[in-house]
Amino acid sequence: MSILSVKNLEKRFGDNIILQNVNAEIAKGEVISIIGPSGTGKSTFLRAINFLDPPTGGEVYFDGELITKRNMDAARHRMGMVFQSFGLFSHLDVVGNLTAGPVKLLGTPKAEAEEKAAELLKTVGLSERARFMPRQLSGGQKQRVAIARCLAMAPEVILFDEPTSALDPTMVGEVMAVMRSLAKSGMTMIVVTHEMDFARDVSNRVLYMDEGGIYEEGSPDEIFSAPQKPKTQAFIYNIRSFNYEVTSRNFDYVEMLGGVENFCFRHAIERKAANKLQLLAEELVINIVTPQFGACSLALRFSEKLGSYEMSVAYAGRQVNALETAEDDLSAMMVTNSAKEIRHEYTDGVNTITAVL
Repeated sequence: MSILSVKNLEKRFGDNIILQNVNAEIAKGEVISIIGPSGTGKSTFLRAINFLDPPTGGEVYFDGELITKRNMDAARHRMGMVFQSFGLFSHLDVVGNLTAGPVKLLGTPKAEAEEKAAELLKTVGLSERARFMPRQLSGGQKQRVAIARCLAMAPEVILFDEPTSALDPTMVGEVMAVMRSLAKSGMTMIVVTHEMDFARDVSNRVLYMDEGGIYEEGSPDEIFSAPQKPKTQAFIYNIRSFNYEVTSRNFDYVEMLGGVENFCFRHAIERKAANKLQLLAEELVINIVTPQFGACSLALRFSEKLGSYEMSVAYAGRQVNALETAEDDLSAMMVTNSAKEIRHEYTDGVNTITAVL
């Protein structure tokens, strides 16, 4: 049975829908990484299932029990959260930060809480900082204290909201090392992160969030090696794109070619590849497709991660490969010779010619 179950979750702020119809099942001991562009509701999702920002619709079950306003405090004690901004008590030393919750909320004797704090500080490598104040710690040390403070409440699940986003790059590794150790220990973890190595190497599953929900999910291999949906592919492969609509045979071809050139310049595409892309745009659109079909759509995609380029030209009509029916054989030959691969597809009344460099 899932330790955490989310059903048809919705979160609105006024008329603004942040999350809609979100469903997820998290088993005990799983490490779930949540990735995706900024502003797609990842942090809101964590805050909603922990009722820090109560959902406006749907249901959240913890260990089979529905979380409501009546029992959400008890659920929070079992479901800890680590924030990107540390959130340490500035007037308490490190030990004080770790013992405040257990003593005041759980009724743990102070001596017992301090003994447990000492064990946790050893776990996160901060035994020597036990009596330091937060202002005396680096960002990485503060976040490790925040993780230890969360563990002091003995949670069954820990939610991490971009725990390294506020850190200097040199300090990210120390926090990730603690999180990797927690994962190995069997802690159930849900991690909103931009650290793709962690998501790929440590997670059991990866959730890609977009369009107000879980857009695609799968194993790390499935998401990072073979994503199925366009937005996931664009995010994983760091795909940049340029699109241009040709509305008639008398379109502004100078504007189109200028757009291709500007795209190549902005993304520092090497000159040889940029020249080929401009040649393909000129021959495919101006000399081959437009004379035969008029209106068409140009799409240029560049994957920085894969180092690959694709140019597609789509046009409506009967199933026909415009390269094979072009009146200008020289243009068709130039397109064929410039690309590593040429594909023609026909779907729902639309032809698409794709050239891969």
